[in-house]
Amino acid sequence: MTTPSSWAVSRLLRDRDAALFLTGVVVSGFGTSALWLVAGVWVKDLTGSDGLAALCTAALWAPTLLGPVLGALADRVRRKPLVIGTNLALAALLPALCTVRSPGSVPLLFAVLLLYGAAGVVEDAAGSALVVSAVDPALLGDFNGLRTTAREGMKLVAPLTGAALYTAYGGPGVVLLDALTFVLAAGLYALLRVREQRPERPAGSRRRRTAEGIRSLWAHPVLRPLVCAGAVTMGLVSLGSSLNYAVVDALGHSPAYVGVLYAAQGVGSVAVGLVSGPALRRLGERWFAAAGIALTGLATAGRAVPYDPVLLVCGLAGGLGLPCVLIAAHTAVQREIPAAALGRATATADTVMFTPNVLGLAAGSALVELVDHRPLLVVLGGALLGTACLPAQRSASRTAARSPSDANPA
Repeated sequence: MTTPSSWAVSRLLRDRDAALFLTGVVVSGFGTSALWLVAGVWVKDLTGSDGLAALCTAALWAPTLLGPVLGALADRVRRKPLVIGTNLALAALLPALCTVRSPGSVPLLFAVLLLYGAAGVVEDAAGSALVVSAVDPALLGDFNGLRTTAREGMKLVAPLTGAALYTAYGGPGVVLLDALTFVLAAGLYALLRVREQRPERPAGSRRRRTAEGIRSLWAHPVLRPLVCAGAVTMGLVSLGSSLNYAVVDALGHSPAYVGVLYAAQGVGSVAVGLVSGPALRRLGERWFAAAGIALTGLATAGRAVPYDPVLLVCGLAGGLGLPCVLIAAHTAVQREIPAAALGRATATADTVMFTPNVLGLAAGSALVELVDHRPLLVVLGGALLGTACLPAQRSASRTAARSPSDANPA
């Protein structure tokens, strides 16, 4: 029997442009996941510093803070050439890392990682806007779910490949793999058959145009609670993630057991991407996000139970629940924001939702030294259950039923 989920997935994969776009996500995501793991190991081997190794992840995430500024670029030029050019630019930039062979060349590695992260912000903003031109609007939720599945699936496979390449050929081997994936992804995006009009000449100052991305989210009765819920959820989950080693240690396992928990979470994230489209159509973005946050809260509190099977089930449940609010928020932004401002709005939403991730990791690292992890996990789980109420809120204003898409039905 054909289910609505399998029908939508099959329809997307049969669509030439959607299939090409998803393949590009898989290819580039494979190289990115491999490099993200290896960068920290590489710096640790060269310098012996755990702090510098941890800064690799911070360098890759830091440009997200400039999302409103970087995302504005995606609204000033055609998105397809921008996505292609960004991938080719990264492919040309990465070979510079082949010269990193001593502690003195580590600053070059960090400089490239910062540029890598900035290019990723631009590409995500442009790609999200390009998807609206390439995919049937009715299937945006399915597409965003499949994109999540593809990215999370690569996180289960690519790090092992990256580690094997690093062991055999060192950092340059992984760098060249990543560069090759960007070239292949650029070729796939070049095959997309999308029609884009040249953006109109921007009006107003750059600061004013950048601020429009923030205003378009904050003034919207659906997007504001969704994005805020995503931000709070990411902050609380990152606090909980900082307790992983304490949880594992309490069960008498080695720190490497954390990898098993991440794998369970990854399986859940892959699975939710396959069913997100039908779930969004049945529940809507607000209730889909609320259900996911609530499931994440139960999974977080459940990790306080010192029992291996419960811990694995909670890892799987957390993987199922956490992506829901992100998929819902991105889909809602694509549906509700006019095409001319979609790049800025997407990048701004990512900035708002992912900045608490960095802050939560830092705060959690301090809390785990001061507080028993078990009651803290229960408190965090309760806070997530409370956060689930945010996206379910409906504005009391009669204008809440309207959206920017009403004025821009294209």
